[in-house]
Amino acid sequence: MKQIRLGVFEVAGPQVGGTLSWSHPRSDSLGYHGLDLWIGMAKLLDAAGFDFLFFADGFGYPSVDGDLPETAARGGINFPGMDPALLIPTLARETERLGFVVTSSTGLDHPVQSARRFATLDHLTGGRIGWNIVTGASQNTVAELFGHDQMRGHDARYDQADEYVDLAMTLWEGCWEDGAFRGDAEAGVLADRDRIHRVEFAGEHFRSSGYFTVAPSPQRTPVLFQAGTSDRGRAYAARNAECVFVQGTTVPKTAGNVADIRAKAAALGRDPESVKIMVGLTVTVAPTHDEAVALRKEFDDLQTDEVVAVLYAGNTGIDLLSLDPSRDLTQLQDDGGPVGQMGQSNIDRFLPKDGSPAPTVREILDDLRGKGTRGLQLVGDPVEVADELERLVDETDLDGFLIEPIFGTADLADFADLVVPELRRRGRMPAEPATGTLREQMLGRPGAHLSADHPGARFAVVPATV
Repeated sequence: MKQIRLGVFEVAGPQVGGTLSWSHPRSDSLGYHGLDLWIGMAKLLDAAGFDFLFFADGFGYPSVDGDLPETAARGGINFPGMDPALLIPTLARETERLGFVVTSSTGLDHPVQSARRFATLDHLTGGRIGWNIVTGASQNTVAELFGHDQMRGHDARYDQADEYVDLAMTLWEGCWEDGAFRGDAEAGVLADRDRIHRVEFAGEHFRSSGYFTVAPSPQRTPVLFQAGTSDRGRAYAARNAECVFVQGTTVPKTAGNVADIRAKAAALGRDPESVKIMVGLTVTVAPTHDEAVALRKEFDDLQTDEVVAVLYAGNTGIDLLSLDPSRDLTQLQDDGGPVGQMGQSNIDRFLPKDGSPAPTVREILDDLRGKGTRGLQLVGDPVEVADELERLVDETDLDGFLIEPIFGTADLADFADLVVPELRRRGRMPAEPATGTLREQMLGRPGAHLSADHPGARFAVVPATV
């Protein structure tokens, strides 16, 4: 029986998923500027047996006609936000086993900067850090913010990202031998110089020559996460990721994406079951079905077309409210413009390739209302929720779920109190939470380092000859 892994999707901002909820009395997300909210949430998840707390991040924001919409500022729709990486050392100090995953783009910093940051976080968390690799979203606004002339195309960003991760793994795996850091006060030797090797990397996009200054952390390479279900995104995930988030729309499409990623990983010589695949899931659970339905309605009543459109524009560059509501997204191409280079997964999902009719803009707005960039939606009592989680895992071969709360900590407390005990009773979660590094917890195997069949293993340092 497959065990269900659980993460939580959050942002260091007023609400999750580009939907509107911060103003509801049940929500605590207005406290996002302070540590108390995040410490309380992390402790709750740690005790309940969740595997990790995931922070989405980015410099972008919603943009319509090149500017920040009033709706985004007034409603707090993917704006504003802080740097979540700075929270993680404090949260790790306040927890015992919970992992932490943070998003960092391959399109801004040099790989040396990212490698140094994640190696430091891995040390400070005791090996409980993961890197969610993104090639970028809201790229038009980010390009302007950083003074770039134009954004790089979708597939080209993935080509650059392959090289970016290769250089980062070279620094983590290929500079310091095991045991090179000695810290021997009696002998007066901090590090063994003969076991520290110069890195020489020359690629199409990045170059590096020299020594990585951070001694090997518990995991060396952080657990590599990736999200995106475009064709290029799935190929990237199969090559690099140890944990993948797929876009959850329907059960058949989710099952197809899972199977495709596993097949691509196997073709690259990786154990397909070593790639842990999860889907975003918003759960509204209460002791009774009717109570859950009533709670979800309170959230749905806050949502509007304007909220949906602002979120979608920020992710894809497409302003739905400027389009003909009776036509589908191909009207953009018909009218002489590209469908988009941003947020490809959230464009492709509304351009079916199986011959079925594409939804109209009106239908897209209705579909995304209350959903935003969230994945699957689930409302019910604890038994109903657990039944559906089991069904999704069994029918799609998913490994788990990334819970996307609508009302912050209160939603997570309900899930921990009502659903986790039911999953444990059914044998879908261990009676005692897993421990160890994040990699050991997520992959369910001993060993804190990359597996031998991961592409990063080829960058491992060759020990000095004696």
